[in-house]
Amino acid sequence: MPGTYRISLMKIFVAPLAYFLLRLYLSTVRVRPLHEDALLQFLEGGGKGIGAIWHQRFLGVLGYVTKFRHLSLSIMISMSRDGDWIAPVVKFLGLRPVRGSSTRGGKEALAAMVKDLASNQAALHVVDGPQGPKGVVKAGLIRLAQLSRAAIIPVYISVDRAWTARSWDRFLIPRPFSQVRVRFGEPIDVPEQMDEEAFEVLRLAVEKKMIQGHALDDRHCGWGRLL
Repeated sequence: MPGTYRISLMKIFVAPLAYFLLRLYLSTVRVRPLHEDALLQFLEGGGKGIGAIWHQRFLGVLGYVTKFRHLSLSIMISMSRDGDWIAPVVKFLGLRPVRGSSTRGGKEALAAMVKDLASNQAALHVVDGPQGPKGVVKAGLIRLAQLSRAAIIPVYISVDRAWTARSWDRFLIPRPFSQVRVRFGEPIDVPEQMDEEAFEVLRLAVEKKMIQGHALDDRHCGWGRLL
C-alpha cells in the first residue's frame, strides 16, 4: 500500500512538475540529428525497430524523442524506486514505459515488450542499464529483437559540452546551450533462430559497433574516451 500511494502521489503532483522542469532544461539543448530521414523511411515503410542506446547518453535526447510520438515508442524502465520516479515523467514525454529490468522482473518485462512490438513500430532499449557494466550490450537486446522480429537500430549520441556524474557509467548531463549529436545507424537484422555461439557472436558485434560508433562521434565533438 505505501508503494502504491507513493506512485500515485508522483503521478499527480511530482511527475508534472518534473516534466515541466525537464522540458525547460531540454529546451536549452540543441539536438542535431543525422540519418533521421533514412530511419523514418525504414519505419514508415513497415519496418520494426529497436533503438539501442547507452544508459550514459539518454538524457540529452529525451526532448528530441517527443518528435516521434506518432510512432508510439515504448521503453523499458527499471522496477527500482528510481524507476517509479522516472516512469510517469517518461509518459509525459510521449513514451510508453514498460516496467522491468535484467535484474528485477526481466522475463515479464521482456514478454511485455515483445507484446508491445507486435502492435507498434518501434521501441527504445537501454542496452547496458540500469546498473551496467558500462559499455556492455546485454543479451536482452538480442533476445527482444529475435522474439519481436524487429531490427536493432544503433543510436549514437554525443555532446560537445557536458557534466560527467560520479556514477557507474559516468552519466553525461549536457550543459545548457550545448549541442547533442544523434546519429542513427543502419538497421541490424537478427535471425529468429541462433545457437548459443551465434547469439554471442552477434551480441559482441552489436557491442563493438556501439562502442566504435560512439567513439567516432565523441571525437567529432571534441571528447577523448568516454566509454
